[in-house]
This record gives sequence, structure tokens and C-alpha cells, in this order.
Amino acid sequence: MKLFNNIQADLATYDGAWSSQGFWVMLVYRFGRWRYTIKNSIIRKPFSLLYRLLYKLIQIVTGIELPCEVPVGANFRIDHFGDIIVSGYASFGDNCILRNGVTIGLKNIEEKAAPRIGNNVNIGAGAKILGNITIGNNVDIGANAVVISAVPNNAIAVGVPAKIILKKEG
Repeated sequence: MKLFNNIQADLATYDGAWSSQGFWVMLVYRFGRWRYTIKNSIIRKPFSLLYRLLYKLIQIVTGIELPCEVPVGANFRIDHFGDIIVSGYASFGDNCILRNGVTIGLKNIEEKAAPRIGNNVNIGAGAKILGNITIGNNVDIGANAVVISAVPNNAIAVGVPAKIILKKEG
């Protein structure tokens, strides 16, 4: 069953640490996504209620908000707990890491579009990534950076507002 395969892969991402709060968030996230596979709406409703309760509980306990509507790739990792907000409009590729204090969301309330994060993206503590932008593959976002424009592949984004520095090959 795909739900259990995803949970098993998430546990491996967290090196088997059941006590990791990021893993707890991923458990609830996976349950939330799984409930959409139940076609009969009457049967799905109690699971949706349970998801909403678990989502709120995990948000209170961990300080992490990751809606199940957000597509995440393989090996998605929340490295530190607390003060992490992810918009339901965002998306993530494979091998992404988030740290505490990260916000990924809307730049303004009128435009319902959030960042699309590529593969192998490492997001530092306190970083804010906002708006209808694309973050490329193999990108590092520095701690406390405020990213409001697209970041190309193989780059580093640092500062407020973030300056883009291309990584040197080699």
C-alpha cells in the first residue's frame, strides 16, 4: 500500500528516528494525502475530520504547518521543528530540507501563488521564500534570506533581499 511505503521512506529519511517532530508532521501529511484516495465521500468524511484534528494537534505541538495539499518529492525533510509555515500553494521536488523559522508562501494575499521548489534545495533557518517564483535545482537558501525572485539552478541565495550567487563548477 502506497501510504505505508511513503511512511517507511519518510522514516528512512529521518534515519529511523520516530521521535523526530519532522517525522510526526510527515505522518499526518501522508494520512491527509491518503484520505483523498477514498472515493466514497461519506466514508472519506470521518477520515477528513480526523485529519483536521491531527493537523491542528501537530501544528500546536511542533509549530509546523504543512498542508496535505502541498506536493512534496522524495526525501523531504524538516530538520528542526518550530515556526515553519508552508502555503498550500507551494510545491517541492526531491531531497529538500527545511529548517526552523522557514516561511514559504504568498507574496501578497491577492495572488494565490507560492514558490515552486526544485530538487536538492537546502533552506536555511529563518529563510522566507515568497511569491509566484521558481527555485531551481541544487540551490542553497541562506539563513534568514528573503527570496522574492526566481533562483536559477546551481545557485546560492543570501541576504535581504536575497542576492543570487552562482555556484562554481568543479
